[in-house]
Amino acid sequence: MKRSDRLVALTNFFIENPREHVSLPRFSEIYNAAKSSISEDLDIIDRVFADEGIGRLRTVAGAAGGVKYIPEFSVNNGKKFIDVLCQTLEDPERLLPGGYLYMSDLLGDPAVVKQIGRIFASQFTDSNIEAVVTVATKGIPLAYAVASFLNVPVVIVRRDPMVTEGSSVSINYVSGSSRKIQTMVLPKRSLKEGSNVCIIDDFMKAGGTINGMVSLLSEFNANVKGIGVLVEADDEEDDERVVENYLSLIKITHVDLKQKQINISPGNFHTK
Repeated sequence: MKRSDRLVALTNFFIENPREHVSLPRFSEIYNAAKSSISEDLDIIDRVFADEGIGRLRTVAGAAGGVKYIPEFSVNNGKKFIDVLCQTLEDPERLLPGGYLYMSDLLGDPAVVKQIGRIFASQFTDSNIEAVVTVATKGIPLAYAVASFLNVPVVIVRRDPMVTEGSSVSINYVSGSSRKIQTMVLPKRSLKEGSNVCIIDDFMKAGGTINGMVSLLSEFNANVKGIGVLVEADDEEDDERVVENYLSLIKITHVDLKQKQINISPGNFHTK
């Protein structure tokens, strides 16, 4: 196989199999090439990935050594993407009662969701995440996007138990914005005891739902390594926000439903 062909094949393998560890002898066998040639190929791919701001190859030395692709999104690329999202969401026609935003079109756009997933995955890349947790339903596309780059499963918290998922653990929690008592459940088989997880959601006001997920995950002795929200509302009083350590991409800073005005700015991702 020519080097140009081999570079394409290797690049495709890494993109399709993020974080999968493969030994150099295995690549030598697949592509019928010397390990020195494969090593040179990997140097080229690593350099291009870095130049494009889409990740890096991580090598491990020794008998069990090899290489795996770590997807990333450079801070500069992330900020540019978020700025475009802010401009899109600042359309007054997106305003919904209660200060919410219409985002279903963005959450249904595979290209947009993929980039959002890449940004969150980049932030949690060194946290040894073993599962991405979200709550049904609008956070699900984002969770799968993040999980695809971290190469881990998605765990979905629901409001009501499902017969097809077996026995579940349930808790009651207080909604941060409405102050109502609500219930959320998680099947016992869905998450291993003591797993490292990150929580992903599409929208956060006071943070009651996310706080509820944290409480539910504590029943599994899970370690919440990170929390990511696409949009946060910054119109809550400081003493009402029940979640402190989180990463947001977009922030709603002002909403006037009567005047149909909305101000949106980048979230705290810009300050990380």
